[in-house]
Amino acid sequence: MLRLLFLFLLLVSIGVNGQNFNVYISDAGNFNNPPWQILRTDKNGVNVTVFTKEKLNWPQDILFLEDSNTVLISNLGANSISRHNATTGAYINLFASSIQGPTRMKIGPDSLLYVLQWKGSGKVKRYDLSGRYVDDFTSVGVPQSIGLDWDKQGNLYVSSYNGDLVRKFDTSGADSGLFIDSSLVGPTNIWIEPNGDMLVLDYDGGAVKRFDAQGKYQGVFISGLGKCEGIDRLPNNDWLIGNGSSRSVKLYDTQGKYKKEFVPGSTAGLRTPNAVVLRMVKDTTDTTTNNIVNIKPEEFGLIYPTVGDSFTITNELPNSIMSVMVFDMNGKLVERLSLIEEQITWTGNNLQEGYYVFHFQMKNGSLIKNRIYLRP
Repeated sequence: MLRLLFLFLLLVSIGVNGQNFNVYISDAGNFNNPPWQILRTDKNGVNVTVFTKEKLNWPQDILFLEDSNTVLISNLGANSISRHNATTGAYINLFASSIQGPTRMKIGPDSLLYVLQWKGSGKVKRYDLSGRYVDDFTSVGVPQSIGLDWDKQGNLYVSSYNGDLVRKFDTSGADSGLFIDSSLVGPTNIWIEPNGDMLVLDYDGGAVKRFDAQGKYQGVFISGLGKCEGIDRLPNNDWLIGNGSSRSVKLYDTQGKYKKEFVPGSTAGLRTPNAVVLRMVKDTTDTTTNNIVNIKPEEFGLIYPTVGDSFTITNELPNSIMSVMVFDMNGKLVERLSLIEEQITWTGNNLQEGYYVFHFQMKNGSLIKNRIYLRP
């Protein structure tokens, strides 16, 4: 028990300094012509700075890998994904190449990276998180694919900009046919909500449109947009939308009501906000260098309690967790969990008491949480 007490004190010593986050914005500039940049702003949309301009070529998406303190940026113009330092933005190396115009990237239920292609076969490619190519996952291609998400059953959905459609694939990558084939004019990003509804950013239609779990059109969720593409959700469930026609990032409440310009038009030279990504951070920054300290997972609140004989895991950010791996103190994988439901309970299955590590694969990166398991 002394060992467990030490581990508990170690967890407590990490501290909870309050939730904070930064927002990262991919700026595609003049599309296939520069300037290109990735911007970073605080949780209030102020203090906008350039995160990186290194080795960019028509950037499309941003994905943080917290375990390695790296960030991946897909570059449509270079047919590659670049790897950067997640703190400084400095270029490290190529993560993957020979991709025909990579656009959107997300981590799937199998903990692999799924990458869409604007050109070529249009098939969805998979990579492990070291950058090793795995396969072409989908049985058929989706031309000018630029949005993807999964439902609770693990089915994959991919939008086609020039096809004005969303195609569905089953868990093996087999084609399940068209999910949406009407009411869209240039769809980009898609987002599936916990109730199964799909929100589609309609780039040329100037709106975010809602479809039910069967693909039936339900109406406009957010109107008054133009060239909308980037999207992410804040911890309070408000929405951030990158809007190209105003060169800004707009803030909307949970009901789709406009609140304000989160990042006003042309701030820091912003032209084309085609990706908006939230990243949780500690509440402390070095004000002289503006270096951000990565969040410790205990500050994120995905699993509780800290010590116990069972632990509840919940999707605090709606529909964001794809899978959870549980490791013991020796680094051995003891269980892999699939968070199909909005909430599950892990009981430990009479494992040895002690310190366990929960590795969360999120849509936009990964997190690690430490917990102490006591037998009932």
